[in-house]
Amino acid sequence: MELIKPSFGLIFWMLLGFGILFFILAKFAWPVITKGIASRNKKIQDQLDEAERIHAELQNLNKKHEEMLAQAKAERDDILNEARIISQKIQETAKQRADAEAQQIVAEAKQTIQMEKMKAITDLKNEIANFSINIAEKIMTEELSDKSKQEKLIEKWVSEGSLN
Repeated sequence: MELIKPSFGLIFWMLLGFGILFFILAKFAWPVITKGIASRNKKIQDQLDEAERIHAELQNLNKKHEEMLAQAKAERDDILNEARIISQKIQETAKQRADAEAQQIVAEAKQTIQMEKMKAITDLKNEIANFSINIAEKIMTEELSDKSKQEKLIEKWVSEGSLN
């Protein structure tokens, strides 16, 4: 029961020991502890401020990244549109060139056909003329084989006045 009801001497020595401990702690330990806590609080606050600054920088970088990405997409779209336009122009030019070449080939073919036709007609006329001359020669040879017939024909031509 002594522990439940302490005596006055025990309370006095306990208070004296607590006071001395409190004084020693207040004089030597608490300034170091409070200084450490303050230092730690300052360090934590600095780290929070740094984290906030880094977070703001990161958001700024994200905005710049998004702007650059949007700009890159716009440039890509411009390049693709320009390439599409150039491709269409090349196709149109090639088509026009092919049409012009086709028309030129057709014109040349028509001209060649016309020339071949004229050549064939000329050859045919020459063949007919040669054939006619050969027939006329044979007829004349046949007709003029007799001397009396030759004389009659010459007299007839002279009387007509034409030697054609």
